[in-house]
Amino acid sequence: MRIHFIAIGGSAMHNLAIALHKKGYQVTGSDDVIFEPAKSRLAKYGLLPNEMGWDEGRISGDIDAIILGMHARIDNPELLKAQELGIRIYSYPEYIYEQSKSKLRVVIGGSHGKTTITSMILHVLNFYKRDFDYLVGAQLAGFETMVRVTEEAPVIIIEGDEYLSSPIDRRPKFHLYKANVAVISGIAWDHINVFPTYADYIAQFDKFIHTIEAGGTLIYCEADRDLTEIVDGSTAEVKKIGYEIPEHTIENGITYLLPEKTPLKIFGDHNLMNLNAAKLVCGQLGIDQKDFDSAIASFTGAAKRLEVISANESTNVYKDFAHSPSKLKATIDAVKAQFVNRKLVACIELHTFSSLNKDFLKEYTGAMDKADEAIVFIDLKSFEQKRMEPFSEEDVQLAFANPKLKFFNQAEQLKAYLLSLNYKDTNLLMMSSGNYAGFDLPQLAAALEK
Repeated sequence: MRIHFIAIGGSAMHNLAIALHKKGYQVTGSDDVIFEPAKSRLAKYGLLPNEMGWDEGRISGDIDAIILGMHARIDNPELLKAQELGIRIYSYPEYIYEQSKSKLRVVIGGSHGKTTITSMILHVLNFYKRDFDYLVGAQLAGFETMVRVTEEAPVIIIEGDEYLSSPIDRRPKFHLYKANVAVISGIAWDHINVFPTYADYIAQFDKFIHTIEAGGTLIYCEADRDLTEIVDGSTAEVKKIGYEIPEHTIENGITYLLPEKTPLKIFGDHNLMNLNAAKLVCGQLGIDQKDFDSAIASFTGAAKRLEVISANESTNVYKDFAHSPSKLKATIDAVKAQFVNRKLVACIELHTFSSLNKDFLKEYTGAMDKADEAIVFIDLKSFEQKRMEPFSEEDVQLAFANPKLKFFNQAEQLKAYLLSLNYKDTNLLMMSSGNYAGFDLPQLAAALEK
């Protein structure tokens, strides 16, 4: 089987390419730019293109299938050549389904918590040495790649994104997997460039429920009113199981699951909610609650999800993937609840299309209210790249409804300000789905300790 990836450097794309290579397929690929860690990973398996850029000469009739990434455009010369030759073209979610038709498919959907719930399930299955395939959106300890597809594994755990599948397939990814067991963690409007109204966005989750195989199971967050309304009104022939925050207690900065008082390495109501979703999924896979609790005690979290950069007796520095309003608020609330006697300096980088839209910015109202020091950073280059009008400090303060909020649009100025603060009995939380214009967070954390 010969497979060619157009835009092989994407996060899911390069991991799927490696997974198919391991399966014995002949894999080639192309891209106009490939960043780390994809570049090194592809090179390790001999899959890194010899030259960057697109070349229709790479496309020939002996290719069995093309997998098309979102980074490619509809006028990509390799895509046009493949269409001309009549080669079957898949988006990566479409191809994951093709690889898992005979398996039990678990699909984790929702506006937030998908990666963490998926990671928790993978951790527990791995703990008990179960055989499973997977697709997850972050690098996990104990897993070399973010995708595994085999002939033998009886089940696949899939993180199901609601964003579009490919430039020529405008369906949300999670509609294509046809889950046997599905999770919806909650709904909070996002991707306004694709779903311009909240009604457009929530409709995708209603459709997702109807893609679940008849007789399948839907596990959903009962605390989300809009989601519960959709689930209650759905006519899909599925079993519906709701979940909330499990019983727990916090002592000396450690969260314990009750009633057995199992100590956890994670914290926050949102993570406890994610844990309950993962527990219910594992129950569907034959792992009881007691065994789940034993395994989840060693779960340290997915990469960039409240990840500890440094910690001492008075200050912890965290980085987190939070970028949408709901994720931002949940992450800040979690750190404040876990460390009630410490102040919190919270900094968010806004750089997605949604967050840089002035009409959407008001969705952040009150999101940073629990931070003792609230900071918003937007790299001026982000506006230039997206051809959007820059925000002023007043724009951001009004949108967040926080007149004390500090605003920076130059990375060096932000760094200087952070280093000027007193961190005695204070935590620092750095949140972004980007990279703060490239400055080094571990280096920053080390500088705070001096």
